Amino acid sequence: MKILALDSSSLVASVAIITDDILTAEYTINYKKTHSQTLLPMLDEMAKNIDLDLNSIDAIAIASGPGSFTGLRIGAATAKGLGLALDKPIISVPTLEAMAYNIYTFDRFIVPIMDARRDQVYTGIYQMEEEEIKIIKCPCAIAIEELLEELNRWQEKVVFVGDGIPVMKEKIEEKLKVSYQFAPAHLNRQRAGAVGTLGSIYYQKGKIETAAEHKPDYLRLSQAERELAQKNQKILKMRKMEEKDLEKVFEIEKQSFSIPWSEQSFLETKKNKDFYYWVAEEQGEVIAYLNLQKILEEGDIYKIAVRLDKRRQGIGEQLLEYAIQEAKKEGITQITLEVRKSNTAAISLYQKKGFSQEGIRPDYYEKPKEDAIIMWKRVL
Repeated sequence: MKILALDSSSLVASVAIITDDILTAEYTINYKKTHSQTLLPMLDEMAKNIDLDLNSIDAIAIASGPGSFTGLRIGAATAKGLGLALDKPIISVPTLEAMAYNIYTFDRFIVPIMDARRDQVYTGIYQMEEEEIKIIKCPCAIAIEELLEELNRWQEKVVFVGDGIPVMKEKIEEKLKVSYQFAPAHLNRQRAGAVGTLGSIYYQKGKIETAAEHKPDYLRLSQAERELAQKNQKILKMRKMEEKDLEKVFEIEKQSFSIPWSEQSFLETKKNKDFYYWVAEEQGEVIAYLNLQKILEEGDIYKIAVRLDKRRQGIGEQLLEYAIQEAKKEGITQITLEVRKSNTAAISLYQKKGFSQEGIRPDYYEKPKEDAIIMWKRVL
């Protein structure tokens, strides 16, 4: 098995080849040049040095994010272009998981931190368990103080890796109360070797996609998208769903889920006094919906979906916040929900809104079969 790996998610540009669990070659540069200038020339140079025929690779592993918007786009475009030209699948490897894989230790939490500006970091918490990475905290963008408070609560030893170390080092030293280390220079930045090694594992598990399907995971909106979301806040209307909205809601349902509910299911649950439906409306047209069931004082969110052409504009977040406030009026004190383990964008949103991971439901989802992460938030 031969995997070509690429990482351009930060200032670092890195390419590598993994051949049958051996790092055949790796070329990494951490210098202020745009990845559009460096990535393909680095790949070409590496291929020449090891007499690599790109047609001989089995798949292309790409660091899929989070990270620099420009860097991720360049990496994705490079991987997609090569995948289409060579007719090879793409292996999407979360950047933070690959960074954590640089630190092969079993005695402490591994915490990658990437500078996300505004005193925030892209981060997650990982731990090696039986030679595999276990996710303790899913990838998210949060304030460094919030991350340090959570690490203090865990009371575990920590090792940090990433370009957020020099930016946040002073705050870490001031506020972190548990034993910690900073990874050394040869391990504290992105490396395509780690992307390729994890990519090999994912490839054997069938975690691949076509070049056409691949897209980066930014975790949060770009500046332009944030400005658009602020504009949308002024024109969006949140309200209870009415029967006249059912047709539009059902269209969004079919766009959003591999096994959609039937219209009859919507009608039946709508009649149930313990089910609540809210919609987001733009210029008189429903573009998102959320439903929740009340069980005693707990609310269970079943569905939250946004119309395909209106995604990545902050609409889901606004609807979720509205639903939480409305649920509190109904005497709901805590809210739970399930989310696909691979849906890091949704997980990041829920964590941003104060939800925490409470457990796993194995093989909960179908098409494709996947575990669900159970998330929970106290609202009163």
